Parts: sequence; structure tokens; C-alpha cells
Amino acid sequence: MSSLRNAIPRKAHKERAQPASRRKFGLLEKHKDYVERAKAYHKKEQALQKLKEKAASRNPDEFYFKMINSKTVDGVHRRKDEPNKYTSEELALMKTQDSSYIMLKLQSEKKKIEALSSVLHCTSDKIPNKHVYFAADRDEARELRAKVSQKEENETSDNLSEDVKRAMASSYRELEARKQRVNELEKIYMGMQLQKELQKKGKKRKLRPDEIVNPTTGPVYKWRQRRKL
Repeated sequence: MSSLRNAIPRKAHKERAQPASRRKFGLLEKHKDYVERAKAYHKKEQALQKLKEKAASRNPDEFYFKMINSKTVDGVHRRKDEPNKYTSEELALMKTQDSSYIMLKLQSEKKKIEALSSVLHCTSDKIPNKHVYFAADRDEARELRAKVSQKEENETSDNLSEDVKRAMASSYRELEARKQRVNELEKIYMGMQLQKELQKKGKKRKLRPDEIVNPTTGPVYKWRQRRKL
């Protein structure tokens, strides 16, 4: 009987929509929507009630260290900057680990550049031209050299398909991006090494621009010579 009852088509009862006169108020709220809204309202109401009770029963003589270790910024409590909790040896070890990671990434990028350059070099190899051209003077030799190079470029571009050209262009862009990344990593690594050396013992001073023999973009330091015993 249950199968026959399910086989009979039934009328689909749709939920009542918002009347046209109240369309400006948005969708018509259903009972489940009201339940969620009521729960959220009562939860906030209870939290405010607990805060009011705490404020009413507060001891005026109580003290917490967070009262002096925090401040209010735009109505929000924020902790003040804490002093460094690491020792100088621990900081030096962490910076060494950071520089080791930068060196690892630098070596990885260089290997990728070498592999990509070798692939592009193999694809761009062409049969050397064995023709011998004779010119009367240097101007004519330059013109012949320009014509021959242009002819070779046209022949190479004609032999390659559009897909290969797009792939080669994408590979060249990737190669340039990786070279730029290598330069940035080298600058970061050199800066880390400089900071590591500055943390070591010994008197040092920063050289003025007129004292630098080979001008560079970064600062240059000079350590005082110390006789080893």
C-alpha cells in the first residue's frame, strides 16, 4: 500500500511568499529564521547581563598585571610590545637558520635556471651556415652580416609552429623571472651575512661615502685591526 500511496501525484505545498505590499522589507521570515534570530539575541543578552553583574560586584582594590601591560586602542585592548624573550645566542642561531634556508633556495633556483637554459639552448640550436661571403670594405661586410642574420631568423621562425613559439616565449619569460628572483635572493643573503658579521665582537664603524674605494649601493663597514695573541 505504501508504494501505491507514493505513486499517486501530490500537490506541492509551497511556502508563502512576501506580499507585494511588503516587498520592500525583503524576504518573508519563516519560523526557523525567527528561532535562529531569537537564539542569537538571547545569547548576546545573557553575555551583557553577565558583564553587568561582574561590573557591579567588582572589587575596586583588585589588580592585574595586564592592567599596566596593555592599552586601549579604538576601544580594543591590545598588549604592549613585549621585550625580546630570546637571548643573543638564540637570535644568532635563528638568523643562521634563515640564511641557510635562503642559500638553499638560491641554489635550487640556480639549478632550475641551468636546466631551463640548457633546454632553450637545445631548441634554439641550428645548423651553422657554411657560406663564405666576400666584401670589398667594412660597410659592405656589415650589410651582408645583417642580411644573413635576418634571413636565418626568418627561416627559424618559419620552421617552428605556433605552439612551439608560445612555449618558447613562456619559457624565456620564466627564465627572466627566475634570474630576477636569484638577484633578489642574493641581495637578501648578503644582507643577512652582513647583519651576522655586525653582531660579532670587535670595534667597527661605518665608512663615509668619500672613504669607499669602490662605491656600492649598500653600507660598508670597517673593523678595527686587532693583534692575535
